[in-house]
Amino acid sequence: MKHLNFKIIVSFLGLTSMLNGLFMLIAVPFSLYYNEPEKWGILQAGLTTIIIGFVLWFFNRNANKNLGKKEGYIIVTLGWLMLSFTGTLPYVFTGAIPNYTNAFFETISGYSTTGSSILTDIESMPKGILFWRSATHWIGGMGIIVLTVAILPLLGIGGMQLFMAEAPGPSADKMHPRITETAKRLWFIYFSLTFTEFFLLKIAGMTWFDAINHAMATMSTGGFSTKNASVAHYNAFPAIQYIIIAFMFVAGANFVLTYFALKGKIQKVFKSEEFKYYFFGVIGLTLVMTLLISNFQDPNLVSTISHPKPLGEIESNFRHAAFQIVSVLTTTGFVSADFTMWNSLATMIMFSLFFIGGSAGSTSGGVKIVRHIVIIKNSILEFKKLLHPNAILPVRYDGVGIQQNIVFNILSFFVLYMGIFITSSIILTFFGLDFLSALGATASSLGNIGPAIGSVSPVDNFAHLSIPAKWMCSFLMLIGRLELFTVLILFTPFFWKKC
Repeated sequence: MKHLNFKIIVSFLGLTSMLNGLFMLIAVPFSLYYNEPEKWGILQAGLTTIIIGFVLWFFNRNANKNLGKKEGYIIVTLGWLMLSFTGTLPYVFTGAIPNYTNAFFETISGYSTTGSSILTDIESMPKGILFWRSATHWIGGMGIIVLTVAILPLLGIGGMQLFMAEAPGPSADKMHPRITETAKRLWFIYFSLTFTEFFLLKIAGMTWFDAINHAMATMSTGGFSTKNASVAHYNAFPAIQYIIIAFMFVAGANFVLTYFALKGKIQKVFKSEEFKYYFFGVIGLTLVMTLLISNFQDPNLVSTISHPKPLGEIESNFRHAAFQIVSVLTTTGFVSADFTMWNSLATMIMFSLFFIGGSAGSTSGGVKIVRHIVIIKNSILEFKKLLHPNAILPVRYDGVGIQQNIVFNILSFFVLYMGIFITSSIILTFFGLDFLSALGATASSLGNIGPAIGSVSPVDNFAHLSIPAKWMCSFLMLIGRLELFTVLILFTPFFWKKC
């Protein structure tokens, strides 16, 4: 009879808390620079978090280092909750967000890289708090990369086996045989891309503070902005928006492929079936959306269909189309325009993207493109099997047959995802949201997207939701970020049975 190793679980939670506290302390210099009184609250929050973590780690430091699958599931889920609960302290201790429900919502929205917010006047917030808010994105984004590329394959979670070795850790062909080395290389790529974007945004016209915050929010596909109007604040600076589009696209791609690209192995990138769908899908959808917003105007406005479009207007339409397509597809959630005001068809296309997501092994949320590829291919094979019932027709991905258990895993994930979406939408209507807003809030939270439709559209936020609705959305953000199974398996009775 094997018992859970609770000491190693608590020890890991202690380490997580200490690291989180150290990140909080990085926000203190920003408050000092802007001479804000909130610096003491942030300092207190950071030290409190470090002390909590040290106590948890110290009394369990000699724990048995054997880590089984069950401990792994618990550590991943409780680790994210530890980040979220301690991450609220800077908001609460400074009084920036005194209501705990709101503070927790904002925090888990940050760590899950969702980008939904309850703040109604972002620009009035202290700079130190805004930096911490963006930092939660950055921490959560890289945490997800390491989690999905280095840890979840060991637990047999999701469709990531398609990119990992069949045995523990990524294979040498994929990246590097050791998990620790993989994590280090991914962190280096993540940091380098963040710094590069910060540098380019600064040159393009952002202040250094706005540039670093938007760079962290972009590479994590999070979407927290330092401006009330999000990136629409920079509509007069096309270069800024094109830079963000490019880095959102990179952040939504598989980071292992980004590693290959940086190593000059471009052919490996374009051999990836998922990347080809991602790349050409973005181009095709952008062109379609450009035509839609160029030729179909709001019925309340004077139609310009019959008149030639100025070059500047065409460029603007293309830029906003590309920005919103990439932002929603990668689940970043930045806003350059209110896509719900374009027209019904455009809004419907944007909403459908809520259920696509970016690439596996990226910081983006959602179902992920690779799962859709496998589901479509499996469905086509079912038609063939009707004609040839005795034929052995495996689903192939990147030219290689996929094990049937992985196909079943992906199908189960999709069914579960849609079941949770429907059930949660119904629950949110019970908590006071109208039908359209309930659909939008659920799809946004579960897919870690941010702005949605209805009363949570790109020009609105989640502040008006009731307390139960905010906690419901917070739960959806967590399970969506951690690939559903990781969290939900903890609610099954057989998980806790001794074996």
